Amino acid sequence: MGGLPEQKLTILRQMVESAPDRVVGDLRGALSGAGGDSGLVDVRMLVETEARDRQLRNAVLHPLAPLCIGDGRTDRLTFPARAFALVWRGLRDQATHEVGRAAALFEEFQADQSSPEPFDILARRAARGVRERNHPKFAAAADLADAARPDGAQLLAECLQMVPVVRAAVGRLPSWIQRVTDEDAALARIAYKDSVAIAEDAGPRFFEMLAAHLTHPWMVLRLISAVMDKPPETYLAGSELADFGLRVLDGIDEGLTEIEEFDSSGGMAAVRAAAQAIDRVTAQIAEIEGNVELSRQGAWGSRLAKQKAALARQVESRLREIDKAVSLTLPITQVWIGRVSKDAARLTVGPDPAALQRAKTLVAFAQEIRGSANYGGFAAARTKVMEALEAHLDLFAEDALDHLKQGDAPDPEIARALMAAAIELVGLARDRQAADILRRRLAAV
Repeated sequence: MGGLPEQKLTILRQMVESAPDRVVGDLRGALSGAGGDSGLVDVRMLVETEARDRQLRNAVLHPLAPLCIGDGRTDRLTFPARAFALVWRGLRDQATHEVGRAAALFEEFQADQSSPEPFDILARRAARGVRERNHPKFAAAADLADAARPDGAQLLAECLQMVPVVRAAVGRLPSWIQRVTDEDAALARIAYKDSVAIAEDAGPRFFEMLAAHLTHPWMVLRLISAVMDKPPETYLAGSELADFGLRVLDGIDEGLTEIEEFDSSGGMAAVRAAAQAIDRVTAQIAEIEGNVELSRQGAWGSRLAKQKAALARQVESRLREIDKAVSLTLPITQVWIGRVSKDAARLTVGPDPAALQRAKTLVAFAQEIRGSANYGGFAAARTKVMEALEAHLDLFAEDALDHLKQGDAPDPEIARALMAAAIELVGLARDRQAADILRRRLAAV
């Protein structure tokens, strides 16, 4: 079978060029084994060429790449992905020789040894192109940026101009985020000053570009703290970088809303979502407490104190629901032996599926949040609840097993169903081994 006609290849090329990176990557993987059919081979080569070109583009403009998403219309500093693609195509058209040098470097680039100067030359060339709109593709990119936000083209050009400065800082991010040494702080200050030298108001953009490369963008606050030497909240709140601190506080509020909406009958998916929100909130609290000198009388300090109290209150409220949920699933009653009463398992009604699901969800929630308990301020409440839970489960399981062993359970099938529910809860409250021991004991009676 012959190859595809040039007209169809042109149409396909245009479609592939306009596709998001993820789609191109998926196509590349799907076509990697294409062979035999020359039409498919043509498509594979077309996709492969586009994928490699994007790899080169993303390496050359690496510091800017994470800021170019969607249509660029967000409340953060972002640019349209289409504008990013047009900037690169403008470079390919206008700076063919320089792109060739960058491609040769890319093939053997080693971060610790290779000079990124060929990449940086292209970044500066792109900045000038967008600023001057000296090529149709640069002009189109500038128009898209302006449509996305006020002064978008100017901001895009300035970010492109900052790429060489930010590139070195991005390379150091992994070690900076782990621990900022005095040497790291000095290097960060130099990079910050170099950025501000490009444009007086470039400081926030410098940190925006760094934050875009972090899994948790709010962790950029520790770099801001290093540059500003752990500033008092009044100083940071009055600076051009105040928004980064406010974002952390706003993120805590968003997390508290997620925790408040935790569905106690939603199963493990709901548990994981709530636990992740609690982990994130406690991490954000630690981030702002560790990197800003807060005052309880200050706007940020007082707001954070209220947020910490709200976190503990919300979590403790959920923890208190465990006793009721487990009691509904595995009820305890009092029996009299002579003049003495004692607690005993009530084995007359089987477990309600909805009540069991709620109990399992809440117990799993209590276990999932144990890593955040100390810093979150609810460790004591959690410990008390878990001790009461384990005592309840122990009493119920031992009493139910004893009745089954003695043969005096009101209804053996109901008793076994209740034991099965107890075993599930033991597995969540303790571990699989404890649950397996109870299963073997149940099977033996």
